[in-house]
Formats: sequence, C-alpha cells, structure tokens
Amino acid sequence: MYLIEIYKSVQGESSFAGRPCIFVRLAGCNLRCSWCDSEYTFKGGYKLSEDEVVSEIEKLAPVRLVEFTGGEPLLQERELIPLMQRLLDSGYELMIETSGERPLDHVPGAVHKIVDVKCPGSGEGGSFRISNLDFLTKADEVKFVITNRSDYEFARDFIRQHAIEARTGSVLLSPAFTKTPSIMRSTENCMLDPRELVEWMLGDGLDARLSLQIHKYIWEPQKKGV
Repeated sequence: MYLIEIYKSVQGESSFAGRPCIFVRLAGCNLRCSWCDSEYTFKGGYKLSEDEVVSEIEKLAPVRLVEFTGGEPLLQERELIPLMQRLLDSGYELMIETSGERPLDHVPGAVHKIVDVKCPGSGEGGSFRISNLDFLTKADEVKFVITNRSDYEFARDFIRQHAIEARTGSVLLSPAFTKTPSIMRSTENCMLDPRELVEWMLGDGLDARLSLQIHKYIWEPQKKGV
C-alpha cells in the first residue's frame, strides 16, 4: 500500500469535526478537482505493508478514530479493505473519505463513509457513481463542495431528487477553499462566503449541514499534516 502520511490531529470536517483522529492519507487520485487542496498526493508516496500501517497507527494511541483519505483511498481497495476489517476487529472506529467515483460495495458496513458528489465547479461533475447510493446508510454522510450559486443549485437539486437526507446521517455543504490561500485563518480564503451559502440553505429550507474545514482555521490553511 502506498501512503503519503500518517498523523494525529483533530477531525476537520463532517459531523465528526473536532474529535481527535488518526489520518492515514493514501497516495494517488484519478480525479483532478479544480479546487483540490491535496495535489501533493497525486504522485509518489512510500510503500508500507499492512502490519507496518497497523504499527504506525498503534504508535498514535490512545486515539481510536481513524480516517482513510487521499487522494482517493479506494484506488488501493485490494489492500485497504482487509486492513479496515482488521482495524474494526481490533476495536477501532473507522472513517473513509472518498470521491464517490469508486464503487463502495466492498467497504465494510461498520466504516463511516464520507462520500463526495462532485459539483460542476470542480471540473469533475458527473463522476459520481449513482449505484453507490444503494450502499449508503444512516451512519454515512454525503458532501458537496460548493464554489458558487450554480454548484449550490446542483447540490440542492441532487439532494432532493435522490432523497439524500433520508438515506444518510448527514448532508454536508462545504465552501471550497482557494488553492493558494493566504496565511490568514479566516473565511477570506473561501471561494464562496459561508454566510452566503447559509443564506441560500435557509432560503430553500434545505435539510443539510454547513461544513467548514476547521483545521484551516486552527492552523494556517496551507499547513500539511494537521
């Protein structure tokens, strides 16, 4: 398995935001979102065996919440699925953040899935695998990264058309960050003002959760490994 980094921080997004978490960031991604903040994962990485990954996770105890992210972690599904099951059997609580382009059918049911649906502003609109909706549960969350009004309207209509709020535990709307943020830990680095996004959500009565990347307000937005 090829990794970029393993580190301990607080969860920055989703309904888990603020909880101490171990991040296992895998190398490689098959999408190229216009606002991507982790392009450093596209190439390179270092190889670890399953035992070595588990050993690195155990060094970061006593944290028991682990997120697999990327890049796109499910590009390494063959190695990742057995690893996740091993950690579940050892009592860890697991999350996976995935683009929604890769199939979810083999992800263990006990893993909390945070699944992106790419909006048009990402440049990867239409990449979501609709059949993945059948594998979502009330423990899972669907996320839309929003850059403008058109992205918001796409997300709103997708949520309603597919009854996403009835399928999952949370629907997340997250303002995109600029790819070259300043060192300021503020909403000035957002491509879309969160207040404007909230006003649209309230105006439409949308049953969704505003999701800010709180790690980019705790630390400088371009800082890695936090």
